[in-house]
Amino acid sequence: MYRKHLVLFLSISLFITYGCSTTQHTTKVPSTVDFAAKDKTSKLNEAIMLSTATKVSTREDYRIGPEDVLEIEAYNVEELKKTVRVNSMGEIALPLVGIIKAEGMTIPELEKKITDKLLEKYVEETVVTVLVKEYKSQKISVFGAVEKPRIYAVTGQSYLIDMLAMAEGLTKDAGNLCYVIRPKVQNPPSRSAETIIIDLNELLINGNVNLNIPVFTGDVINVPKGGVVFVDGAVKKPGVFNTQGKTTLIQAIAMAEGLNSGAQPDEIRIFRDNGKGERDVIPVDYDAVRMGKNPDILLVDNDIVIVPEAGVKNFFSGFLNAIKGLIYFAPVPVF
Repeated sequence: MYRKHLVLFLSISLFITYGCSTTQHTTKVPSTVDFAAKDKTSKLNEAIMLSTATKVSTREDYRIGPEDVLEIEAYNVEELKKTVRVNSMGEIALPLVGIIKAEGMTIPELEKKITDKLLEKYVEETVVTVLVKEYKSQKISVFGAVEKPRIYAVTGQSYLIDMLAMAEGLTKDAGNLCYVIRPKVQNPPSRSAETIIIDLNELLINGNVNLNIPVFTGDVINVPKGGVVFVDGAVKKPGVFNTQGKTTLIQAIAMAEGLNSGAQPDEIRIFRDNGKGERDVIPVDYDAVRMGKNPDILLVDNDIVIVPEAGVKNFFSGFLNAIKGLIYFAPVPVF
């Protein structure tokens, strides 16, 4: 069994919305903190604890889920003034509109969906307003090198720094990267997921608020210990692996239990931190390395090794360094 959930694709508009919306959740790292006198983990933890979260509005980010209670009104449509609870299937039923799959939608998306249905048959103009009267309890997991790893129940919209603070910060052996594994919302549910990799130095020390992404129910936040490499794509056991001393590409692939039958070994890429919040791309012909034609490559801390799948066109074409410190792997079904 393997997970093919890492086709490289960075959704620029999605994360620009997180960072640039006028209703964004902003995080300010105080410039007066004397980071130079502290070790790395202390710097990161002080940035977490001293960061201030200003939640002007979360309607642009929050995604509706089962058990949420919604208040809905529509100008010129008195029948639509309702308070409804999203059912276990993620649906709501409204007069004139019928049944709508609300789960996974943001509030503006649901407003537009209802508006479009009303304009199709019933009114020439209307304005639909949706408010979340009661938030469901969302379960978000925080694991790895944090002080209190566990599953947390939160209400309303939370963000990455909120969850790191809730876990009481990082342990001394924490690395520089944070991985957010996010299930893809589908009906019926699928086993696909997306991975978002955040550079904690860029987020917490350099104060890049674009990286303080919203988190949602079902997300798994993992802060690996330092001295790790990340292997994913068409391998048998993708994941984060601790490095003991010097670790080469062949050894890292072995840690991931080798390539799948559908792998494209001559198109492997290593994404390496260049110290500027971005990553250099190193192309590798794995077969040539394995057969001794090319030298094996010594990996460094926080390298990301991605093995593409044969037959998938333009596997890497969607990768962009549009936001420093962030790499986004779009969801592909896991088999």
